Amino acid sequence: MMHNRPEIARAAAEAAARQSYGKLVAFLAARTRDVAGAEDALADAFAAALERWPQTGVPEKPEAWLLAVARRRGVDAIRRRQTSEAARDHLKLIAEEVEARMTDEELPDERLRLMFACAHPAIEASVRAPLILQTVLGFDAAAIASAFLVSPATMGQRLVRAKTRIREIGIPFRVPERAELGERLDAVLEAIYAAFAEGWTDPAGTETRRRNLATEGIWLGRLVASLMPEEPEAVGLLALMLFAEARRAARRSPEGDFVPLAEQDTALWDDTLIDEAETLLEGAAAARGLIGRYQLEAAVQSAHTARRRGGRTDWVAIRQLYDALLAVAGSPVVAINRAVAIAEDEGAAAGLAALYVLGEDKRLDDYQPYWAARAGLLARLGNTSHAVEAYDRAIGLERDPAVRRFLQEKRANLTRN
Repeated sequence: MMHNRPEIARAAAEAAARQSYGKLVAFLAARTRDVAGAEDALADAFAAALERWPQTGVPEKPEAWLLAVARRRGVDAIRRRQTSEAARDHLKLIAEEVEARMTDEELPDERLRLMFACAHPAIEASVRAPLILQTVLGFDAAAIASAFLVSPATMGQRLVRAKTRIREIGIPFRVPERAELGERLDAVLEAIYAAFAEGWTDPAGTETRRRNLATEGIWLGRLVASLMPEEPEAVGLLALMLFAEARRAARRSPEGDFVPLAEQDTALWDDTLIDEAETLLEGAAAARGLIGRYQLEAAVQSAHTARRRGGRTDWVAIRQLYDALLAVAGSPVVAINRAVAIAEDEGAAAGLAALYVLGEDKRLDDYQPYWAARAGLLARLGNTSHAVEAYDRAIGLERDPAVRRFLQEKRANLTRN
């Protein structure tokens, strides 16, 4: 329809621009050591693209178009800051390389180098993964803050300080030697998984941006695992994402309704992805070294997918895996999942007791899965009034319309009965 064309054109332009974001930030920042400057330059380029492309169409080489605009803005900005002859010579070389690359069929993908720069020991540990999410994958501070259970203002300040640090001390953009990996790899893996998880919350694929994040997360996971096959946690993360992705088609009914894991039709699961994930997990387990968070989370997913063969879920094994996972990564998110597993293994009362231990953690006040789990266990115990209150909290916090409808139906069933 004619009146829809501007919206369709704008959506296509936005998708093309966003798909190039991390690649272009990495390409520019690797040459200037100025992440914030690269982001500012690209912000202008994106604004120009979203103004022009809906009228003219997405160019044949969108990255080259964006790079041309960003180059003019970025080089001018650095020139205003740096006036020495050596700096001017450096800028000239950068400008010449960028201009030459604009004619290439494909830009070199330097996102992995940018990710490890963001995970440098000189950057505060708590901001490394958030910094990767913003610079490489284009998350805004509010979305990152929600994922890491802090306020947007606090997260924004941390990100600004980190980018300034990269520029001021000239952090190198490179994949570190094995002896240097350590906690830097942990931050890279955490960011990749957070990106995948954001895309995973859009199982129907209705939001192009979020669907692309799941695809990008798996792509980056494959890249890291292929570069570091001897790192069991890198391989374990890839296995974890593939297990989850294998269930995508089963997470919604044909009518678009949310289907919880226990009720999913295993015939809709992707056996090829599950088999690949199992092979990766076995390889990671065979590698030397401690078993880490991602291997354990992948093992939990493996235990769930075993239902496709035996028709039942081994909750004893899953609870034991969560016990081990809590010891390795003592996050409230893991503790909530462990409480649910305890409820399936020992009964709702035991699970609720495990949840109540977490009740004083203020980070969970606005965390939907905590309230949904609490509501479900209270309902199983016949505590209808408190279950309804918990469902109300969960419904108010849920972004996904299908999950919100699912929770509303659960709440309605309680009040009807």
